[in-house]
Amino acid sequence: MRFTESAKTLSLTCIFAIGLAGRPGIAQEQIQLDDFEITFTEDFDRLDVSAWGENRSRWIAHTPWNGDFGDARFHDPEDGFPFTVNAGILRIEARKGTDGQWRSGLLASTNPKGEGFSQQFGYFEARMKLPPGKGVWPAFWLIGIDRSKFTAEIDVIEYYGRAPGEFSSGYHVWRQGEGAQHTTDGHLTTVEDGVLSKEYHTYGVEITPGRSTFYLDRKSIWSFETPPEFHMAFFPLVNLALGPGWPIDETPNPSYLLVDYIHVYKRKAQSAEN
Repeated sequence: MRFTESAKTLSLTCIFAIGLAGRPGIAQEQIQLDDFEITFTEDFDRLDVSAWGENRSRWIAHTPWNGDFGDARFHDPEDGFPFTVNAGILRIEARKGTDGQWRSGLLASTNPKGEGFSQQFGYFEARMKLPPGKGVWPAFWLIGIDRSKFTAEIDVIEYYGRAPGEFSSGYHVWRQGEGAQHTTDGHLTTVEDGVLSKEYHTYGVEITPGRSTFYLDRKSIWSFETPPEFHMAFFPLVNLALGPGWPIDETPNPSYLLVDYIHVYKRKAQSAEN
C-alpha cells in the first residue's frame, strides 16, 4: 500500500477515536541495555544525507515511496536547511518561506531500492527535544521494509503541539485493495505539561516475535502482541511535520526538532542464535 497523507491522518483519527487516554498501560519496567548489543549508531557528529540516496548516503530526505504528509513539504537538503548539525545535535527546521509555503525535513535510513539500514526485531531508540507551539507534529517511527502486500508501521512517538501534556504511540498494518481492513491501535501517554519541549527524553520500542513494548526514558509505557506482519526488518524515520488537520496559523516560524541520537540494538541472545 502506498502510504499517503490521508493514511497518516487516519492513523491519528483512529488513535483518538477509540478512547486510548483512559486505557491503563503496563507496569513500568526498565529496559536493560546490558542485554543488548548496538547495531546502528547515529550520534550526529556529522550528517550523511542526500535527497534520494545519491552516493549511497546513510540517510535520504524523503520517505522512500515519496509520500509527503502534513502541511509542510519535506525539502531536499541544502546548506543550512532543513538540517544542521552542531555539537552532536541534529536540528530539523520547519520554516515558512516568503511564498507562504512551509518546508521542513525528514530522514529515512533506506532509499527507494531498499538499500540502507533496517533490522528485524530489536530495540529502536531516539533521544530528542521536541518543538513547542501549536501545529508542530514531530515523530520518530518505523516502517517495514517489504511494502509489496501491506505497509507495517510503528509510531514510537507522535507529538501534537496543540496538546503539550501528552504524546501518542501506535502501530498499523495498512493493507492493499479497495475495502481492505486495516489494523491499528495505540496509546496516549500523559506527561508534565511542556516537559517534552524543555528537556531531552528518549523514546523507544522493542519488537520481539511475541510482543512489542514502547518506552519513555527506557521505562515501559505500553505493549501489544506483535502481529505476524511485523516479522520483518524495519527501518527508522524521524521528521518534523506540521498539522495534521489542526490550524498552523500560530505555529512558531521557525520551529526546531532537536535529535541527540538514533540507536538500534539487538538482544545478545538473538545475535547468538543468528
